[in-house]
Amino acid sequence: MTQPHPAVANGSFDVERVRADFPALSLEVNGHPLTYLDNAASAQKPRQVIDRMVTAYEREYSNVHRGLHYLANAATEAFEHARETARAFLNAGSIDEIIFTRSGTGAINTVASSLGQSIEAGDEIVLSIMEHHSNIVPWHFLRERKGAVIKWAPVREDGSFDLDAFKALLGPRTKIVAITHMSNVLGTVTPIKEIAAAAHAVGAKVVVDGCQAIVHMPVDVRDLDVDFYAVTGHKLYAPTGIGLLYGRKELLEAMPPYEGGGEMIREVTEETVTYGVPPHRFEAGTPPIVQAIGLGAAMEYVQSIGRERIAAHEHDLSAYAHERLRALNSLRIIGTAADKGAIISFEMKGAHPHDVATIIDRYGVAVRAGTHCAQPLLARYGATATCRASFALYNTRADVDRLFDALVKAQDLFA
Repeated sequence: MTQPHPAVANGSFDVERVRADFPALSLEVNGHPLTYLDNAASAQKPRQVIDRMVTAYEREYSNVHRGLHYLANAATEAFEHARETARAFLNAGSIDEIIFTRSGTGAINTVASSLGQSIEAGDEIVLSIMEHHSNIVPWHFLRERKGAVIKWAPVREDGSFDLDAFKALLGPRTKIVAITHMSNVLGTVTPIKEIAAAAHAVGAKVVVDGCQAIVHMPVDVRDLDVDFYAVTGHKLYAPTGIGLLYGRKELLEAMPPYEGGGEMIREVTEETVTYGVPPHRFEAGTPPIVQAIGLGAAMEYVQSIGRERIAAHEHDLSAYAHERLRALNSLRIIGTAADKGAIISFEMKGAHPHDVATIIDRYGVAVRAGTHCAQPLLARYGATATCRASFALYNTRADVDRLFDALVKAQDLFA
């Protein structure tokens, strides 16, 4: 049982106490306190995660599984504890449904490469126009190599997902529906339960990119009734080089492996090979051991604060940020759907997003500028690039104010 964080011990949310856990947030940039608003790209790491990984390297490190010595047992226990932590975090039915991958991208590629072996020419894959390239390119591989047809579900002008238009795309040739749970550009939260029900009604498998949503809201894969759910660690206050794939056990058991090597086999002879059972069938080679332990620690950290409490804090920040930034007439905010996540993408009139980001960095404000690996979505809004401010559990209204003040300076410069 995860113990409550001291910041929430009295039922409130002491964001300054939370911030003290993150060493990077004490930095100064160009003589200003760091205002880190690039969380949708990658979040900072709390001391609890860093210390847990140091312990793993210093006192528990060995390769996992099959070893019979003390360190092998210690490392395996910590690694598999992280798997159980992830299972509980997603409310999966079994640890056999949790596959550790190198990233969210690795998770989606695992599904696409494995399910893709049964795709035939003319089979249809439905994506949304909001997808990150990680949930586009693997399906384009199947279009190029297998003759699959990709269909695109639209969003409305405010960025909300058009469920009726999505349903109209489904048919007897629909084999896979791959949809983000939260857009990394718009912050739009998609109605995954309704999407899954409609997809299952035509016999399609449902693959969800949860890399943003898992950070900002509680996720219950059984309640959502999805077939696969992809997660990355580095946005969830965990290290880089680790992600996971949730998959229904019966589907994983029927799927061919994605990679070959050690760990994923049962027996190898000169003539034959037989494969292990999930999750190990999909974890070829030495896994990211310490990174997985770090992911487990990050999930425990988030649980100690409470995901509902984090969501409420970020919702307040998002509302405040939208209110403040709307006062800048030079800004065009892209994505204003109701109940969106704490992500704001915007353009400044007369200025390239890269220039805006460079100027506000002089004042210690870190945002992302570019396409955000979502070129089809930006094309839908007639943009080639945007700035993106994205918020995390450690951000404050003061961060929003510093963003606003820095944008005013940029606006004055480019006017």
